[in-house]
Amino acid sequence: MSWQENYAVWQQQSQMLPEVRQALDAMAGDDQALEAAFSGPMSFGTAGMRGVMGPGIGQMNVYTVRQATEGVARYLDTLDDATKQRGVAISFDSRYHSTEFAHEAARVLGAHQIPSYVFDDLRPTPELSFAVRHLHTAMGIMITASHNPKQYNGYKIYGPDGGQMPPKASDMITNFVRSAKDVFAIKVADEQDLRAAKVMHIIGENVDQAYLENVTSVTINHQLIDQVGKTMKLIYTPLHGTGKVIGERALRKAGFENFTMVPEQAIADPEFPTVDFPNPEFPEAFDMAIALGKKEGADLLVATDPDADRLGAAVRQPNGDYQLLTGNQIASILLAYILKARKQAGQLPANGRVVKSIVSTELATKIAAAYGVEMKNVLTGFKFIAEQIHQYETTHDHTFLFGFEESYGYLIKPFVRDKDAIQSTVLLAEVAADYKQRGLTLYDGIEELYATYGYYAEKTTFEQFDGVDGADQMAHLMSEFRENAPQDFAGTQIDAVEDFSTGVKTTAAGQTSSIDLPKSNVLKYWLSDETWICIRPSGTEPKVKFYIGTSDQTADAAQARLAKYEQALKTYVASVN
Repeated sequence: MSWQENYAVWQQQSQMLPEVRQALDAMAGDDQALEAAFSGPMSFGTAGMRGVMGPGIGQMNVYTVRQATEGVARYLDTLDDATKQRGVAISFDSRYHSTEFAHEAARVLGAHQIPSYVFDDLRPTPELSFAVRHLHTAMGIMITASHNPKQYNGYKIYGPDGGQMPPKASDMITNFVRSAKDVFAIKVADEQDLRAAKVMHIIGENVDQAYLENVTSVTINHQLIDQVGKTMKLIYTPLHGTGKVIGERALRKAGFENFTMVPEQAIADPEFPTVDFPNPEFPEAFDMAIALGKKEGADLLVATDPDADRLGAAVRQPNGDYQLLTGNQIASILLAYILKARKQAGQLPANGRVVKSIVSTELATKIAAAYGVEMKNVLTGFKFIAEQIHQYETTHDHTFLFGFEESYGYLIKPFVRDKDAIQSTVLLAEVAADYKQRGLTLYDGIEELYATYGYYAEKTTFEQFDGVDGADQMAHLMSEFRENAPQDFAGTQIDAVEDFSTGVKTTAAGQTSSIDLPKSNVLKYWLSDETWICIRPSGTEPKVKFYIGTSDQTADAAQARLAKYEQALKTYVASVN
């Protein structure tokens, strides 16, 4: 159907919720907005769906949430009754309509007699992952758009292990979602009836306490925290999101008492009024934390995104200013501390393994190798890290030590199967305490790593493709990289190309080998100076992302090399785009 036909279907609905009707009426005559909202449904995959809130089949609203949940319910209906009756855990963040969407999901599930366990208030994504495991539910639903701007919301689905749904099950759910074509005909149960029948349950403090008890296992050197943690000054900002609910309690329970929350950003506010983007990757997200940190002489500044799965940090430099750390730097310093502390405690297993995404820093590989620990690379998406953890627990051939992605996502202990900024906040505070005890800062710690292993530099850029033609433009760019493949970057030879869509690695000499990872639309180039460049379409946003990782003997040389390849990549993209 055309967007005009889809729009007409919505216009003709007589029983539409008043606020949706009002928003739909306000779009009348704006063909650009209507085309975006009605051209086609939001993509639904292993990460669920995410989009701008508003009327239409291509936006987040009560009806598209009902449709998504109907797909989940139909999938659960195909399973045995015992599995189905384990139900679904549901959480939500601080965004507009998040509470409403969560309860609508429970009502759709209830119409299928599927139990739901809905948090009494906003909770972080990692706690939802934990709740699935703790309550032994069949699935989980998280209403969040993570670090996107305030106009967005999203719907993430989790499997029984607490990780994001694997591709096979996700594909089944996607097909069921698409089969529920009439979003206005989806049945919903009455919430009071569901509560009375004990089909819909409200959860909260009971799960909080269990989660927090598990978080206490993340810290390694309790004596260090007793000696230094109580006095080390830390600033924490949840950026108006879920981190405030549990992050403050986790820090105190771990023994960190001398911290201050940025008061203006400790309010759960869907407007995110103090930031343009509630994203701890962006320097401006730290403006208020830096001001407060200078005032109080803080050693460490920590920010978590609205659903508290990502963590960013800034560290005090010798001149009193603060330096933001990249996701790769945070991961590297966490990993180095975990391995050092476990080795000192005699707790470093011989079969230990670290897991990272293929677009994350090779510095971590060097650090792991120095401790005799193997590094496993997986595709981007924390579900692939969760799959590795499940495999290790099943086969017992490896022990999971740490997992991360360069996009500010880390997991220390696998009682959660997704990125966990609460765990990461607690452990990063311990690492800062370790350096403080030695008269150093985390900034010094990063410099120590570079002095030992070489100066590593990474950068992620992207090309944005908005509008209804965005997907086609992204596909064209990826095909150009394959059909008109670059022969070099900035004059440096390409030693090998990994095409994850075919699962084949091809060297400059034409030799081929297979890539032992699932098929994916990703290209990775390995250059003769050990630089790597990776290109992939985003799974949640209309972007093609470009990743560059390099190293050299000095920081200036590494940055110069990075800038050289960034410009070469821009030149090539401009020539084919």
